[in-house]
Amino acid sequence: MRRWWPALLALVVGVIYAGARMAPAGFDPVALAEIGPRYAELEPDAEPGYDGQFTLFIALDPNPRTVASHLDVPAYRYQRILLPITARLLSFAQPGIIPWMLLFINLASLAIGTRLLTELVIERGFSPGYALVYGLWVGIIAPVGLDLHEPLAYALVILSFYLHGRGRSVPAALAAGLALFAKETTMPFWLVLLVVGTSRGRGKSRLLLALTGLAFLAWQVWLWMTFGSPGIGSGGEMATGFELIPYMGLWRIGLHGWRVLLLFAVILIPTIVVPSVWGIISTTRSFLHERTLHRDTLVMWLNSLLIVFAPHSTFREPLGIVRLADGMVLGLILYGTYRDKKRVLNYAFFWIAFLFLLIQQS
Repeated sequence: MRRWWPALLALVVGVIYAGARMAPAGFDPVALAEIGPRYAELEPDAEPGYDGQFTLFIALDPNPRTVASHLDVPAYRYQRILLPITARLLSFAQPGIIPWMLLFINLASLAIGTRLLTELVIERGFSPGYALVYGLWVGIIAPVGLDLHEPLAYALVILSFYLHGRGRSVPAALAAGLALFAKETTMPFWLVLLVVGTSRGRGKSRLLLALTGLAFLAWQVWLWMTFGSPGIGSGGEMATGFELIPYMGLWRIGLHGWRVLLLFAVILIPTIVVPSVWGIISTTRSFLHERTLHRDTLVMWLNSLLIVFAPHSTFREPLGIVRLADGMVLGLILYGTYRDKKRVLNYAFFWIAFLFLLIQQS
């Protein structure tokens, strides 16, 4: 139980959250997708719904020609093909089973990702409880009950690092490559394995990582040819681009009024901005001290940098910014246990309080 309780606790919380969202709809799993008539019924002035509906639409009908009209930004949504196509395959394309399968895959991904991370934490001499910082992070829990891609994407990332640490570089590279097709924000982890693999001369791993990267690039070309644009972007409908000035995505909230900015600042500066600033400063010091690129240090640096230039449209949506921060949260656990940053890891438990965001989504 010492190795299993964090995963089991995360699974229980995920089940409770998904159950709470399904209960008002008679425990119909379709309710998790939060379908809006704007895209389901193509009523332009109706409610838009939320992102999970696009996962469900693609799983029910993966034909790009017919499903495109039900996606706000077709290429952007369709690029995250792994979850919907896996749910469709495991459901044998049965429409009544697909919504349940989406939930099952995300719950399984939550549990497996937390379990493997627990193993990594224990191997480094830390308490298994530190894996809960990831397992109970709202950016992972919320997608379980919203038919989103993060649990599967980051479970594959953790699997790749777990295998990489055991010298199984080929399956590790395959897992990292698959994560790209689950969600493109896992790219920093793929890139780190590619760089580290190159520096250590792991030929097969480097080759397979390069091939998965080329496959993802080819996928983007296909999306461009099919939908008129590549999938890589800063978001769906009404998305803004990545910023050039650090944290300008947050400061732009002031355009909606100083009270709104103050509210977001009080919540996001200590929980998102400060950890990313610390991540950049601490990892830069580690680079200078070690004079080499270590996998976990580089992961933390890249994912912290992603927060610095995050779009305004991501900062202004609480669930958007916490989902983008998934990589930073995972990176902090990997970097913190590698560099023995126990005090910072203890502070990271405060992140679990972010679960209050689930109340507005229940």
